[in-house]
Amino acid sequence: MGFATIEAVQEALAGEDYICGRGLATVVFLSLKLGRPLFLEGEAGTGKTEIAKAIAAALGRPLIRLQCYEGLDAASAVYEWNFAAQMIAIRAAEAQGGADRAALKTELFSSDYLIERPLLRAMRPDPAGAPVLLIDEIDRTDEPFEAFLLEALSDFQVTIPELGTIKAPEPPIVILTSNRTREVHDALKRRCLYHWVDYPDMARELEILRARVPGAADQLSRAIVAFVHELRGADLFKRPGVAETIDWAKCLLALDVIALSPEVIADTLGAILKYQDDIQRLEGSEAKRILDKIAADAPLPIG
Repeated sequence: MGFATIEAVQEALAGEDYICGRGLATVVFLSLKLGRPLFLEGEAGTGKTEIAKAIAAALGRPLIRLQCYEGLDAASAVYEWNFAAQMIAIRAAEAQGGADRAALKTELFSSDYLIERPLLRAMRPDPAGAPVLLIDEIDRTDEPFEAFLLEALSDFQVTIPELGTIKAPEPPIVILTSNRTREVHDALKRRCLYHWVDYPDMARELEILRARVPGAADQLSRAIVAFVHELRGADLFKRPGVAETIDWAKCLLALDVIALSPEVIADTLGAILKYQDDIQRLEGSEAKRILDKIAADAPLPIG
């Protein structure tokens, strides 16, 4: 399972329009080769979720995503019983009369009434091979759920009281992500290979933009990347990630923009900044100052 070399990882992911450096490619290679979960941490919008999608596509494996949130518990992540269907079955049995209660109970808590959630689905065999299990934004959950994951990721099995223990015939490829809104417990991190996903440098971000928005003119793409990199150095509540760079380029392409200008930036700031205070900071003279700076650094299409 996996790729023959680190270079093969980079090539395969590039084929899925995911451009990564050697550091990330190395930890992906080792995670697949050793069968260890991969823990990716970094700012929002740096491509942590996309790497799981790209790995699944490159390997031809199904992707199963568990989106974490505050209050998520083991039952919600593993399974639940189809209560509505169970009630219908009970009423139908009562209407027929003379139902065998023991047989009915066995039927009600069979796989026919089981709703499988991501962790249980990841344990099931699949003709395409073990799935990629993405546990997204683990930092949004609490410590009890982390403790549950320790066991689930250690033995790759889950227990349903009514059905028993279900063990994965082949361990899934596990990728956990965190935006570091809180520290994840060391015990969970120790079971994983770790990588900090940082903002890419300008050359790599330009390469990413070319792959994801091929219709954008090269000079405009350079101007977009240069402007976003300047924004990341500003005192903002939320710095724009790579996802915002791509969104902004798509917006400018849809508007047939060929050059950046203060007016164009003001009209499209909502694509790269998500907080009103940050938008107000960039309106007017600040946007022009950044444009003048990047124009002085390199000949870019700025109008």
